Amino acid sequence: MTELLERFRRGPELLAVILTGVYGEEIDFRLGPDEWSIRQIMAHLADAELVGAFRFRAVIAEDNPTLAAFDQDRWAARLDYQKRKPTHSLEAFRRLRTENFDLLKDLPESAWSRQGMHRERGPVTLRQLVEIYAGHAEGHARKLQRIRDAYKQAKGKK
Repeated sequence: MTELLERFRRGPELLAVILTGVYGEEIDFRLGPDEWSIRQIMAHLADAELVGAFRFRAVIAEDNPTLAAFDQDRWAARLDYQKRKPTHSLEAFRRLRTENFDLLKDLPESAWSRQGMHRERGPVTLRQLVEIYAGHAEGHARKLQRIRDAYKQAKGKK
């Protein structure tokens, strides 16, 4: 659990490093017409962490709670992800992740096997949720790096 919690805790740091120096039109550069920009990915991460905060708490506090899914594309469209400032999204993500980490880090071993019923995934334990959310930040960090590399390539920069 120590290694998993450390991966989880480091999510904001990983994103901050990758976003260092991002500005101007790079924020809205997309790899393709159906791909999200840096701005949209960061808004998604902040909102997903908010959903995660609720899921963690529900699994810890309730007996086999139902964990709602959310339509990330509708959230992106209806919550104006294309207008959100990436720095604000990063700060929201950092704050929520820190609060979630503080909640999780001192839980007893028995808490990690508590589970909820995710409407799309089925039964999921607290440990699995933390793995999902640790991997979520890491996966999007890799995507952000690909976007940055492609932007530099498109602009002829090295």
